[in-house]
Amino acid sequence: MPSKDKYSVLLPTYNERDNIAIVVWLLVKTFTSSDIDYEIVIIDDNSQDNTQGVVRQLQQLYGDDRIILKCRPGKLGLGTAYVHGLRYARGEYVIIMDADLSHHPKYIPDFVRHQQQTGCDIVTGTRYKAQGGVCGWNFKRKLVSRGANFLAQTLLNPGVSDLTGSFRLYKKNVLEKVIANVNSKGYAFQMEIIVRARAQGYSVGEVPIVFVDRLYGVSKLGGAEITQYIKGLLWLFFTT
Repeated sequence: MPSKDKYSVLLPTYNERDNIAIVVWLLVKTFTSSDIDYEIVIIDDNSQDNTQGVVRQLQQLYGDDRIILKCRPGKLGLGTAYVHGLRYARGEYVIIMDADLSHHPKYIPDFVRHQQQTGCDIVTGTRYKAQGGVCGWNFKRKLVSRGANFLAQTLLNPGVSDLTGSFRLYKKNVLEKVIANVNSKGYAFQMEIIVRARAQGYSVGEVPIVFVDRLYGVSKLGGAEITQYIKGLLWLFFTT
């Protein structure tokens, strides 16, 4: 599976001091053991817990050509964080994932292998297919996730089993084209980008993953994000 291509990981962060060093170590270990060229672009929204200080220490350890820190003045939304990070990504492929250890880097070689074998434009991790699943969620959180995906499947028919997942691999040029037409912010961003990509004729492959609830820190998912997701879902239903 060794590839001559470079893979850019985009990691948006806000108060992830306890997680960022671990996830970066896991990413470096995964890429080096699989002989994959990489860089990690960390987009920090002015964290108050010294996340940026930890990242600067990681730059000294791994090199600032591998660990790239881009700071923003405040919390400006998940979607805009990806747009911002994409400006600095130098790889032919872009990987987006959470920085809170919910997405284990061990699945990245599976993403790369699936893309190489199928030639698809996007590979997305799925919790709801084959060996996929979740770990550490209570019944309410599972119900919210299942309900969100059920509504999306019913209204949008996207042809993807996990529309709200945020662990994905993109061809960089495809992501640049699709993201230019995406209007949603927050968690609805993940849903819209897949819907827009399918509408533009891009192919999407799926790889089963197990999502693990964060060990440290506080989840950013709340009532406002759920409301925003429902509004985004209805907007996509009436405009696509």
